[in-house]
Amino acid sequence: METIEKIMGNLGAADVDSRLEEQLIDGILYAFQEQTTEDVVMLNGFGTIVNTLGKRVKAYLPQICGTILWRLNNKSAKVRQQAADLISRIAVVMKTCQEEKLMGHLGVVLYEYLGEEYPEVLGSILGALKAIVNVIGMTKMTPPIKDLLPRLTPILKNRHEKVQENCIDLVGRIADRGPEYVSAREWMRICFELLELLKAHKKAIRRATVNTFGYIAKAIGPHDVLATLLNNLKVQERQNRVCTTVAIAIVAETCSPFTVLPALMNEYRVPELNVQNGVLKSLSFLFEYIGEMGKDYIYAVSPLLEDALMDRDLVHRQTACAAIKHMALGVYGFGCEDALIHLLNHVWPNVFETSPHLVQAFMDAVDGLRVALGPIKILQYTLQGLFHPARKVRDVYWKIYNSLYIGGQDALVAGYPRIMNDPKNQYLRYELDYVL
Repeated sequence: METIEKIMGNLGAADVDSRLEEQLIDGILYAFQEQTTEDVVMLNGFGTIVNTLGKRVKAYLPQICGTILWRLNNKSAKVRQQAADLISRIAVVMKTCQEEKLMGHLGVVLYEYLGEEYPEVLGSILGALKAIVNVIGMTKMTPPIKDLLPRLTPILKNRHEKVQENCIDLVGRIADRGPEYVSAREWMRICFELLELLKAHKKAIRRATVNTFGYIAKAIGPHDVLATLLNNLKVQERQNRVCTTVAIAIVAETCSPFTVLPALMNEYRVPELNVQNGVLKSLSFLFEYIGEMGKDYIYAVSPLLEDALMDRDLVHRQTACAAIKHMALGVYGFGCEDALIHLLNHVWPNVFETSPHLVQAFMDAVDGLRVALGPIKILQYTLQGLFHPARKVRDVYWKIYNSLYIGGQDALVAGYPRIMNDPKNQYLRYELDYVL
Protein backbone atom coordinates (compact mmCIF):
# COMPACT_ATOMS: atom_id res chain seq x y z
CA MET A 1 0.00 0.00 0.00
CA GLU A 2 2.79 2.40 0.95
CA THR A 3 4.63 1.71 -2.32
CA ILE A 4 1.51 2.31 -4.42
CA GLU A 5 0.82 5.50 -2.46
CA LYS A 6 4.32 6.82 -3.18
CA ILE A 7 4.11 5.86 -6.88
CA MET A 8 0.70 7.53 -7.31
CA GLY A 9 1.74 10.56 -5.27
CA ASN A 10 4.93 11.15 -7.26
CA LEU A 11 4.01 9.99 -10.77
CA GLY A 12 0.24 10.56 -10.93
CA ALA A 13 -2.33 8.26 -12.53
CA ALA A 14 -2.10 9.28 -16.19
CA ASP A 15 -0.59 5.94 -17.26
CA VAL A 16 -3.11 3.78 -15.39
CA ASP A 17 -5.51 2.20 -17.93
CA SER A 18 -9.08 1.18 -17.10
CA ARG A 19 -8.21 -2.48 -16.41
CA LEU A 20 -5.41 -1.56 -14.00
CA GLU A 21 -7.66 1.05 -12.43
CA GLU A 22 -10.29 -1.63 -11.70
CA GLN A 23 -7.68 -3.93 -10.18
CA LEU A 24 -6.27 -1.07 -8.13
CA ILE A 25 -9.62 -0.02 -6.61
CA ASP A 26 -10.57 -3.66 -6.07
CA GLY A 27 -7.23 -4.29 -4.37
CA ILE A 28 -7.31 -1.28 -2.05
CA LEU A 29 -10.93 -1.98 -1.07
CA TYR A 30 -10.02 -5.59 -0.27
CA ALA A 31 -6.90 -4.52 1.65
CA PHE A 32 -8.88 -1.85 3.50
CA GLN A 33 -11.53 -4.33 4.62
CA GLU A 34 -9.13 -7.12 5.50
CA GLN A 35 -6.58 -5.11 7.50
CA THR A 36 -5.84 -6.57 10.90
CA THR A 37 -4.67 -3.39 12.63
CA GLU A 38 -6.25 -0.05 11.75
CA ASP A 39 -3.16 1.65 10.44
CA VAL A 40 -2.67 5.20 9.13
CA VAL A 41 -0.76 3.74 6.14
CA MET A 42 -3.98 2.25 4.74
CA LEU A 43 -5.78 5.54 5.25
CA ASN A 44 -3.08 7.62 3.57
CA GLY A 45 -2.80 5.14 0.71
CA PHE A 46 -6.54 5.04 0.09
CA GLY A 47 -6.81 8.83 0.25
CA THR A 48 -3.86 9.41 -2.10
CA ILE A 49 -5.05 6.88 -4.71
CA VAL A 50 -8.62 8.21 -4.79
CA ASN A 51 -7.40 11.83 -4.97
CA THR A 52 -4.92 11.03 -7.75
CA LEU A 53 -7.49 9.20 -9.86
CA GLY A 54 -9.95 12.10 -9.40
CA LYS A 55 -12.96 11.92 -11.76
CA ARG A 56 -12.16 8.35 -12.77
CA VAL A 57 -13.30 7.13 -9.34
CA LYS A 58 -16.92 8.11 -10.05
CA ALA A 59 -17.97 4.56 -11.01
CA TYR A 60 -16.48 3.08 -7.84
CA LEU A 61 -17.77 5.67 -5.35
CA PRO A 62 -21.01 3.83 -4.46
CA GLN A 63 -18.93 0.74 -3.63
CA ILE A 64 -16.41 2.77 -1.58
CA CYS A 65 -19.19 4.57 0.31
CA GLY A 66 -20.91 1.24 0.96
CA THR A 67 -17.72 -0.03 2.58
CA ILE A 68 -17.40 3.15 4.64
CA LEU A 69 -21.01 2.96 5.86
CA TRP A 70 -20.57 -0.70 6.75
CA ARG A 71 -17.43 0.09 8.74
CA LEU A 72 -19.06 3.09 10.48
CA ASN A 73 -21.35 0.54 12.08
CA ASN A 74 -18.53 -1.71 13.30
CA LYS A 75 -18.30 -2.53 17.00
CA SER A 76 -14.58 -1.66 17.11
CA ALA A 77 -13.97 2.05 17.80
CA LYS A 78 -10.75 2.09 15.73
CA VAL A 79 -12.60 0.82 12.64
CA ARG A 80 -15.29 3.49 13.01
CA GLN A 81 -12.68 6.18 13.47
CA GLN A 82 -10.81 5.10 10.36
CA ALA A 83 -14.00 5.04 8.27
CA ALA A 84 -14.84 8.61 9.36
CA ASP A 85 -11.27 9.76 8.63
CA LEU A 86 -11.53 8.26 5.15
CA ILE A 87 -14.64 10.35 4.40
CA SER A 88 -12.71 13.55 5.18
CA ARG A 89 -9.93 12.39 2.80
CA ILE A 90 -12.19 11.67 -0.18
CA ALA A 91 -14.89 14.36 0.21
CA VAL A 92 -13.18 16.66 -2.32
CA VAL A 93 -13.11 13.88 -4.95
CA MET A 94 -16.80 13.15 -4.36
CA LYS A 95 -17.51 16.80 -5.10
CA THR A 96 -15.40 16.58 -8.28
CA CYS A 97 -17.43 13.54 -9.36
CA GLN A 98 -20.67 15.44 -8.62
CA GLU A 99 -21.84 12.76 -6.19
CA GLU A 100 -23.74 15.24 -4.02
CA LYS A 101 -26.54 12.78 -3.34
CA LEU A 102 -24.05 10.29 -1.92
CA MET A 103 -22.44 12.99 0.20
CA GLY A 104 -25.83 14.07 1.50
CA HIS A 105 -26.50 10.47 2.52
CA LEU A 106 -23.12 10.28 4.29
CA GLY A 107 -23.90 13.58 6.04
CA VAL A 108 -27.17 12.21 7.43
CA VAL A 109 -25.47 9.01 8.61
CA LEU A 110 -22.65 10.94 10.31
CA TYR A 111 -25.23 13.24 11.93
CA GLU A 112 -26.89 10.16 13.44
CA TYR A 113 -23.53 9.06 14.87
CA LEU A 114 -22.95 12.34 16.78
CA GLY A 115 -23.93 10.47 19.94
CA GLU A 116 -20.63 8.51 19.71
CA GLU A 117 -19.14 7.81 23.14
CA TYR A 118 -15.46 7.43 22.17
CA PRO A 119 -13.96 10.94 21.88
CA GLU A 120 -11.36 9.91 19.26
CA VAL A 121 -14.14 8.57 17.02
CA LEU A 122 -16.40 11.57 17.68
CA GLY A 123 -13.54 13.87 16.69
CA SER A 124 -13.14 12.00 13.40
CA ILE A 125 -16.91 12.08 12.74
CA LEU A 126 -16.91 15.87 13.27
CA GLY A 127 -13.90 16.12 10.94
CA ALA A 128 -15.79 14.16 8.27
CA LEU A 129 -18.87 16.38 8.67
CA LYS A 130 -16.63 19.44 8.36
CA ALA A 131 -15.14 18.08 5.11
CA ILE A 132 -18.62 17.44 3.68
CA VAL A 133 -19.94 20.88 4.71
CA ASN A 134 -16.86 22.46 3.12
CA VAL A 135 -17.42 20.91 -0.30
CA ILE A 136 -21.22 20.59 -0.52
CA GLY A 137 -21.97 24.11 0.75
CA MET A 138 -24.52 25.35 3.27
CA THR A 139 -27.61 25.33 1.07
CA LYS A 140 -27.40 21.71 -0.10
CA MET A 141 -26.18 20.25 3.18
CA THR A 142 -28.22 17.38 4.61
CA PRO A 143 -29.06 17.38 7.46
CA PRO A 144 -29.95 21.09 7.12
CA ILE A 145 -27.73 23.48 9.07
CA LYS A 146 -30.63 24.53 11.32
CA ASP A 147 -30.78 20.93 12.63
CA LEU A 148 -27.03 20.30 12.65
CA LEU A 149 -25.90 23.28 14.71
CA PRO A 150 -28.09 22.71 17.81
CA ARG A 151 -26.63 19.17 17.95
CA LEU A 152 -23.11 20.63 17.97
CA THR A 153 -23.72 23.08 20.84
CA PRO A 154 -23.60 20.43 23.62
CA ILE A 155 -20.54 18.79 22.00
CA LEU A 156 -18.63 22.06 22.58
CA LYS A 157 -18.65 21.14 26.29
CA ASN A 158 -16.56 18.02 25.54
CA ARG A 159 -13.11 18.32 27.13
CA HIS A 160 -11.25 16.14 24.60
CA GLU A 161 -8.91 18.22 22.42
CA LYS A 162 -9.64 16.47 19.12
CA VAL A 163 -13.40 16.83 19.63
CA GLN A 164 -13.04 20.49 20.65
CA GLU A 165 -10.86 21.36 17.69
CA ASN A 166 -13.03 19.69 15.03
CA CYS A 167 -16.25 20.93 16.61
CA ILE A 168 -15.14 24.55 16.84
CA ASP A 169 -13.83 24.38 13.25
CA LEU A 170 -17.22 23.13 12.07
CA VAL A 171 -19.16 25.73 14.10
CA GLY A 172 -16.80 28.46 12.83
CA ARG A 173 -17.32 27.37 9.24
CA ILE A 174 -21.11 27.51 9.66
CA ALA A 175 -20.88 30.91 11.40
CA ASP A 176 -18.75 32.18 8.52
CA ARG A 177 -20.75 30.83 5.58
CA GLY A 178 -24.30 30.15 6.71
CA PRO A 179 -25.19 32.15 9.83
CA GLU A 180 -28.68 32.96 8.54
CA TYR A 181 -29.85 29.34 8.93
CA VAL A 182 -29.67 29.60 12.72
CA SER A 183 -31.51 31.91 15.11
CA ALA A 184 -29.69 34.69 16.96
CA ARG A 185 -30.61 33.08 20.29
CA GLU A 186 -28.78 29.88 19.30
CA TRP A 187 -25.70 31.90 18.33
CA MET A 188 -25.76 33.63 21.73
CA ARG A 189 -25.96 30.23 23.42
CA ILE A 190 -22.91 29.19 21.42
CA CYS A 191 -21.10 32.40 22.47
CA PHE A 192 -21.40 31.40 26.13
CA GLU A 193 -20.10 27.89 25.33
CA LEU A 194 -17.18 29.38 23.41
CA LEU A 195 -15.95 31.26 26.49
CA GLU A 196 -15.10 27.88 28.04
CA LEU A 197 -13.04 26.94 24.98
CA LEU A 198 -10.76 29.92 25.58
CA LYS A 199 -9.30 27.89 28.46
CA ALA A 200 -8.11 25.15 26.09
CA HIS A 201 -4.42 24.24 26.21
CA LYS A 202 -4.10 23.88 22.45
CA LYS A 203 -3.47 27.15 20.65
CA ALA A 204 -5.31 26.04 17.47
CA ILE A 205 -8.53 25.64 19.48
CA ARG A 206 -8.18 29.09 21.06
CA ARG A 207 -7.44 30.70 17.70
CA ALA A 208 -10.43 29.03 16.02
CA THR A 209 -12.65 30.10 18.93
CA VAL A 210 -11.54 33.72 18.74
CA ASN A 211 -12.18 33.81 14.98
CA THR A 212 -15.64 32.29 15.51
CA PHE A 213 -16.54 35.20 17.82
CA GLY A 214 -15.80 37.48 14.87
CA TYR A 215 -18.06 35.49 12.52
CA ILE A 216 -20.90 35.39 15.06
CA ALA A 217 -20.61 39.14 15.68
CA LYS A 218 -20.82 39.70 11.93
CA ALA A 219 -23.97 37.56 11.82
CA ILE A 220 -25.97 38.88 14.81
CA GLY A 221 -24.38 42.28 15.41
CA PRO A 222 -21.54 43.12 17.79
CA HIS A 223 -23.48 44.34 20.84
CA ASP A 224 -24.61 41.08 22.42
CA VAL A 225 -21.32 39.33 21.65
CA LEU A 226 -19.37 42.30 23.03
CA ALA A 227 -21.35 42.31 26.28
CA THR A 228 -20.47 38.63 26.78
CA LEU A 229 -16.79 39.26 26.08
CA LEU A 230 -16.47 42.37 28.26
CA ASN A 231 -17.96 40.40 31.13
CA ASN A 232 -15.27 37.80 30.64
CA LEU A 233 -12.50 40.35 31.30
CA LYS A 234 -13.28 40.06 35.01
CA VAL A 235 -12.03 36.46 35.33
CA GLN A 236 -8.79 35.66 37.14
CA GLU A 237 -7.16 33.40 34.57
CA ARG A 238 -4.71 35.29 32.36
CA GLN A 239 -4.92 33.08 29.26
CA ASN A 240 -8.68 33.46 29.25
CA ARG A 241 -8.45 37.24 29.47
CA VAL A 242 -5.84 37.51 26.72
CA CYS A 243 -7.97 35.41 24.36
CA THR A 244 -10.98 37.57 25.24
CA THR A 245 -9.07 40.74 24.36
CA VAL A 246 -8.09 39.25 20.99
CA ALA A 247 -11.73 38.27 20.40
CA ILE A 248 -12.88 41.84 21.19
CA ALA A 249 -10.34 43.20 18.71
CA ILE A 250 -11.51 40.76 16.03
CA VAL A 251 -15.15 41.73 16.64
CA ALA A 252 -14.09 45.37 16.25
CA GLU A 253 -12.26 44.57 13.03
CA THR A 254 -15.17 42.64 11.47
CA CYS A 255 -17.93 45.05 12.59
CA SER A 256 -15.95 48.34 12.34
CA PRO A 257 -14.29 49.81 15.44
CA PHE A 258 -16.97 52.46 16.08
CA THR A 259 -19.41 49.72 17.12
CA VAL A 260 -17.05 48.49 19.83
CA LEU A 261 -15.00 51.46 21.06
CA PRO A 262 -17.71 53.25 23.10
CA ALA A 263 -18.50 50.13 25.15
CA LEU A 264 -14.80 49.26 25.44
CA MET A 265 -13.80 52.72 26.67
CA ASN A 266 -16.73 52.78 29.06
CA GLU A 267 -15.50 49.48 30.52
CA TYR A 268 -12.18 51.16 31.40
CA ARG A 269 -14.03 53.06 34.15
CA VAL A 270 -14.40 49.83 36.16
CA PRO A 271 -11.93 50.26 39.04
CA GLU A 272 -10.41 46.80 38.61
CA LEU A 273 -6.86 46.15 37.36
CA ASN A 274 -7.68 43.10 35.25
CA VAL A 275 -10.52 44.82 33.43
CA GLN A 276 -8.53 47.97 32.70
CA ASN A 277 -5.54 45.97 31.49
CA GLY A 278 -7.88 43.90 29.33
CA VAL A 279 -9.33 47.04 27.74
CA LEU A 280 -5.84 48.38 27.00
CA LYS A 281 -4.76 45.06 25.53
CA SER A 282 -7.89 45.01 23.35
CA LEU A 283 -7.00 48.48 22.10
CA SER A 284 -3.48 47.29 21.35
CA PHE A 285 -4.73 44.34 19.28
CA LEU A 286 -7.44 46.51 17.73
CA PHE A 287 -4.98 49.09 16.40
CA GLU A 288 -2.72 46.28 15.22
CA TYR A 289 -5.57 44.75 13.20
CA ILE A 290 -7.18 47.89 11.75
CA GLY A 291 -3.92 49.56 10.67
CA GLU A 292 -4.60 52.81 8.84
CA MET A 293 -8.27 52.89 9.88
CA GLY A 294 -6.84 53.94 13.27
CA LYS A 295 -6.50 57.53 12.02
CA ASP A 296 -10.24 58.03 12.63
CA TYR A 297 -10.07 56.84 16.23
CA ILE A 298 -6.72 58.14 17.51
CA TYR A 299 -8.16 61.37 18.94
CA ALA A 300 -11.00 59.51 20.67
CA VAL A 301 -8.66 57.07 22.39
CA SER A 302 -5.88 59.51 23.35
CA PRO A 303 -7.37 60.61 26.72
CA LEU A 304 -7.73 56.96 27.79
CA LEU A 305 -4.11 56.21 26.86
CA GLU A 306 -2.95 59.36 28.71
CA ASP A 307 -4.67 58.11 31.82
CA ALA A 308 -3.09 54.67 31.44
CA LEU A 309 0.39 56.15 30.93
CA MET A 310 0.06 58.14 34.17
CA ASP A 311 -1.10 55.12 36.16
CA ARG A 312 1.03 53.77 39.01
CA ASP A 313 0.59 50.20 37.79
CA LEU A 314 3.45 49.07 35.53
CA VAL A 315 1.25 46.82 33.41
CA HIS A 316 -1.06 49.73 32.54
CA ARG A 317 1.86 51.70 31.17
CA GLN A 318 3.36 48.69 29.43
CA THR A 319 0.12 47.84 27.61
CA ALA A 320 -0.55 51.48 26.74
CA CYS A 321 2.96 51.67 25.20
CA ALA A 322 2.16 48.58 23.11
CA ALA A 323 -1.10 50.19 21.93
CA ILE A 324 0.74 53.41 21.01
CA LYS A 325 3.30 51.44 19.00
CA HIS A 326 0.59 49.81 16.84
CA MET A 327 -1.33 53.06 16.58
CA ALA A 328 1.72 55.03 15.45
CA LEU A 329 2.68 52.45 12.83
CA GLY A 330 -0.89 52.43 11.51
CA VAL A 331 -1.34 56.20 11.12
CA TYR A 332 2.07 56.90 9.54
CA GLY A 333 1.60 59.55 6.86
CA PHE A 334 -1.96 60.52 7.80
CA GLY A 335 -1.22 63.80 9.58
CA CYS A 336 -1.91 62.71 13.17
CA GLU A 337 1.43 64.03 14.45
CA ASP A 338 -0.15 66.38 17.01
CA ALA A 339 -1.82 63.52 18.90
CA LEU A 340 1.29 61.34 18.62
CA ILE A 341 3.62 64.03 20.04
CA HIS A 342 1.14 64.54 22.86
CA LEU A 343 1.25 60.79 23.59
CA LEU A 344 5.06 60.74 23.24
CA ASN A 345 5.21 63.32 26.05
CA HIS A 346 3.39 60.81 28.24
CA VAL A 347 5.46 57.83 27.07
CA TRP A 348 8.83 59.51 27.61
CA PRO A 349 8.79 59.69 31.45
CA ASN A 350 9.03 55.87 31.46
CA VAL A 351 12.52 56.13 30.02
CA PHE A 352 14.24 55.04 33.27
CA GLU A 353 11.97 52.11 34.16
CA THR A 354 13.78 48.92 35.15
CA SER A 355 11.12 46.24 34.55
CA PRO A 356 12.28 44.35 31.42
CA HIS A 357 8.76 44.09 29.96
CA LEU A 358 8.11 47.79 30.36
CA VAL A 359 11.56 48.65 28.97
CA GLN A 360 10.78 46.56 25.88
CA ALA A 361 7.30 48.10 25.49
CA PHE A 362 8.80 51.60 25.87
CA MET A 363 11.45 50.92 23.22
CA ASP A 364 8.79 49.51 20.89
CA ALA A 365 6.59 52.59 21.38
CA VAL A 366 9.53 54.91 20.69
CA ASP A 367 10.37 52.88 17.57
CA GLY A 368 6.78 53.11 16.36
CA LEU A 369 6.73 56.85 17.02
CA ARG A 370 10.05 57.18 15.17
CA VAL A 371 8.33 55.88 12.05
CA ALA A 372 5.28 58.12 12.41
CA LEU A 373 6.96 61.34 13.63
CA GLY A 374 10.33 60.99 11.94
CA PRO A 375 13.65 60.26 13.67
CA ILE A 376 14.59 63.93 14.22
CA LYS A 377 11.71 64.51 16.64
CA ILE A 378 12.86 61.57 18.76
CA LEU A 379 16.50 62.72 18.44
CA GLN A 380 15.54 66.07 19.99
CA TYR A 381 14.17 64.21 23.01
CA THR A 382 17.28 62.02 23.16
CA LEU A 383 20.02 64.67 22.94
CA GLN A 384 19.33 65.94 26.47
CA GLY A 385 20.55 62.69 28.04
CA LEU A 386 23.33 61.46 25.73
CA PHE A 387 26.10 63.23 27.69
CA HIS A 388 24.57 63.21 31.16
CA PRO A 389 27.11 62.85 34.02
CA ALA A 390 25.39 59.68 35.38
CA ARG A 391 26.27 56.49 33.51
CA LYS A 392 22.87 54.85 34.03
CA VAL A 393 21.16 57.82 32.39
CA ARG A 394 23.61 57.79 29.47
CA ASP A 395 23.13 54.04 28.96
CA VAL A 396 19.39 54.38 28.43
CA TYR A 397 19.66 57.37 26.12
CA TRP A 398 22.39 55.78 24.01
CA LYS A 399 20.24 52.67 23.69
CA ILE A 400 17.44 54.83 22.27
CA TYR A 401 19.90 56.69 20.04
CA ASN A 402 21.32 53.42 18.70
CA SER A 403 17.88 52.15 17.74
CA LEU A 404 17.18 55.53 16.10
CA TYR A 405 20.45 55.28 14.21
CA ILE A 406 19.61 51.80 12.95
CA GLY A 407 16.10 52.80 11.87
CA GLY A 408 16.61 56.28 10.42
CA GLN A 409 20.32 56.91 9.96
CA ASP A 410 20.04 59.00 6.79
CA ALA A 411 17.26 61.22 8.15
CA LEU A 412 19.22 62.09 11.30
CA VAL A 413 21.91 64.08 9.46
CA ALA A 414 19.78 67.20 9.22
CA GLY A 415 18.93 67.03 12.90
CA TYR A 416 22.42 66.91 14.42
CA PRO A 417 23.33 70.02 16.46
CA ARG A 418 25.63 72.56 14.85
CA ILE A 419 29.18 72.74 16.09
CA MET A 420 30.97 75.96 15.19
CA ASN A 421 34.36 75.94 13.49
CA ASP A 422 37.42 76.33 15.68
CA PRO A 423 40.98 77.30 14.65
CA LYS A 424 41.97 73.66 14.05
CA ASN A 425 38.82 72.06 12.55
CA GLN A 426 36.09 72.98 10.13
CA TYR A 427 32.84 71.45 11.36
CA LEU A 428 30.28 73.42 9.37
CA ARG A 429 29.11 71.93 6.07
CA TYR A 430 27.74 74.80 4.03
CA GLU A 431 26.35 72.50 1.32
CA LEU A 432 23.70 71.35 3.78
CA ASP A 433 22.51 74.95 4.17
CA TYR A 434 22.16 75.33 0.41
CA VAL A 435 20.01 72.20 0.26
CA LEU A 436 17.85 73.15 3.21
